[in-house]
Amino acid sequence: MTPDVNAHLHTPFSFSAFGSIDEALDLAAAEGVKVVGINDFYSTDGYLDWDGGCRRRGLYPLFGIEFIALDTDAQAAGLRVNDPGNPGRTYLSGKGLACPPVLSGEPARQLAAVKAEANAQVERMCEKLNSYLRSQGINEELDFEEIKSTLTRGLVRERHLAKALRMKLYPDAENPAKVENELRSRLLKAGGPAFVPEEPRAFLPVSTVQQIIEAAGGIPTYPFLGDDASGRFTDFESDLQQAADSLKKRGIRSAEFITTRNTTFVLEQYASYLEDEGFTVCFGSEHNTPAMEPVRLRTRDASVLSDKLKDINYRGACFIAAHQAGLSSIPREGMIEEGDKLIQKALSI
Repeated sequence: MTPDVNAHLHTPFSFSAFGSIDEALDLAAAEGVKVVGINDFYSTDGYLDWDGGCRRRGLYPLFGIEFIALDTDAQAAGLRVNDPGNPGRTYLSGKGLACPPVLSGEPARQLAAVKAEANAQVERMCEKLNSYLRSQGINEELDFEEIKSTLTRGLVRERHLAKALRMKLYPDAENPAKVENELRSRLLKAGGPAFVPEEPRAFLPVSTVQQIIEAAGGIPTYPFLGDDASGRFTDFESDLQQAADSLKKRGIRSAEFITTRNTTFVLEQYASYLEDEGFTVCFGSEHNTPAMEPVRLRTRDASVLSDKLKDINYRGACFIAAHQAGLSSIPREGMIEEGDKLIQKALSI
């Protein structure tokens, strides 16, 4: 039987529905998800805890990272890539990074600088939020450093501000995730009174992000949005052949999907096509919102993945496992076979 895989999970080292890595892995184990990938924004700090936690539970660990990059040509052309609201902004993941982390030198400096700028932008947002609260006669104030030390592992996201504000204003909310999402939407997103746009230095070029991922031992991976709730696609993704050709031209031959965004039909169509084009394809759930959802993957219109999707996801996990083990010099099919052996041996199945 094909093991269940979730190759994209955020932890408290960025923002997560989970309070800890142990909570994430306990839920994975309880749901029978055997192969699990950590995939935090701008951080590899959780890798050792993830690795140890997986081993204690008999799970197979994958190691990833996520960036927000900028394609200036797409931005100038008004082309939406995989951020539906911001032309040119491009999410990019790395899969199969080395554990323990190996990043050093200029790539490490670039990663630290982007992380610092991300925190600085949220700190400015915190100051603006406090000013707004005072203007509304609300006698509450958020302390950025306290939020950083108590709610995060070093990287502060706008969702942390929403969580901290909810804890102050609505500590007994029946649905904390709903309240936090509402606060974020009304106050912190574009058009809100506490919104602060990111500085250009917060975004590295796509090519630089690829170099950082490769320097960390990883596989540059493009996260497809796929179809939204209205069946629409971004400009970049609407022509799948063109998107695949563009990614290959950039040296990107790995793709991922967050499955709850897509219908089974579209996910099978896109994932199968990309795999036939030589891409490694894997799936995840993110869990980077306050809402707690299952770790076992499902699509937007089905409670479980189809067998076809499970097989694609598992082949992707096998390839990543082989890459992590240093077997990237052998042909693709050989890597999938060797990765399968590694996973089967570790899981004793």
